[in-house]
Amino acid sequence: MEQVMEYIWRVYQEGSFSKAAEKLYMTQPALSIAVKRVEASLGAELFDRTRHPLELTEAGQAYVNAIRRVRDTEDDLRREIDDLRGLRAGHLRVGGTHYVNCYLLAGVLAAFTKEYAGVSVELIEGGSPRLLESLRRRELDLTFSCDPAALKEFEHVPAFSDRVLLAVPKDALLPKELKSARLSAADVLAGRHLSPDCPCAPLSAFADQDFILLEAGNNLRERSLAMLDEAGVAPRVTMTLSQLVTTFEMAESGLGAAFVCDRLVRSPRTKLDFFRLASPLAVREFFILLPERAYTPFAVRAFAGYAPRKIRENDRKRGRTGAGTNV
Repeated sequence: MEQVMEYIWRVYQEGSFSKAAEKLYMTQPALSIAVKRVEASLGAELFDRTRHPLELTEAGQAYVNAIRRVRDTEDDLRREIDDLRGLRAGHLRVGGTHYVNCYLLAGVLAAFTKEYAGVSVELIEGGSPRLLESLRRRELDLTFSCDPAALKEFEHVPAFSDRVLLAVPKDALLPKELKSARLSAADVLAGRHLSPDCPCAPLSAFADQDFILLEAGNNLRERSLAMLDEAGVAPRVTMTLSQLVTTFEMAESGLGAAFVCDRLVRSPRTKLDFFRLASPLAVREFFILLPERAYTPFAVRAFAGYAPRKIRENDRKRGRTGAGTNV
């Protein structure tokens, strides 16, 4: 990439001429002069210098988008050449939510890095909307999603599934007719909730409960609200959280009922009871999403094939069998 493009990219990244100059090991006046020359040749300013941090002008956004395409092309070429050299190596940038990273990827990545010792892995954690935006910008090589809209936008590979359960504190007052549908953590660990014979609980029976929900933008929140709406329940929401794992912990502390995923249940010792839900929205199919690119590197292809196989293998070892366990 041309040096002047590198200058402008760095100013954009840092939002400051002084910070960019420091990273580029040059003086601020020299950097400013170089950028002004480009602006003069284009006949338009690239940065709004009245803003702190600096913001791109419309022309600046177009210029940065062009730089991004050049960087992506150079990155694809470099990684393709490495693959042609038969290095079976590379750098893999994986994005995941806290839930996916802790409950699905920890063991998968440990095994993957042993089998593919030449591949270094960078794990980026964030909320789903931010991860999708990072994938669009090619700042990630892949991420995971169960959002149908995302599947229309990105190339995708089946990865795993989970089942949404309603978790309710054991001391909650519930209608007697729910007794037969009550599941313990041991039942969930044994996969009883995945059996077609397992009874479902109507959400209408929980209308008097306090609910803990995830914040807006989270796929599970959207599913939860849709299932409650199907049941004609207007939930009394007492807490809104950003992380699914935190939601599980708050429910276990007795603060309210919560929609959780069965993969969060790791111990038979819990202060929660669980209920299977009849709605098809209670089964989430996750996919590995890949950004649009001219060439998919070896490391990305290797992981996209390895991860689903390893998750299925881990599921079998845990006895996780039954409907909805695999995509």
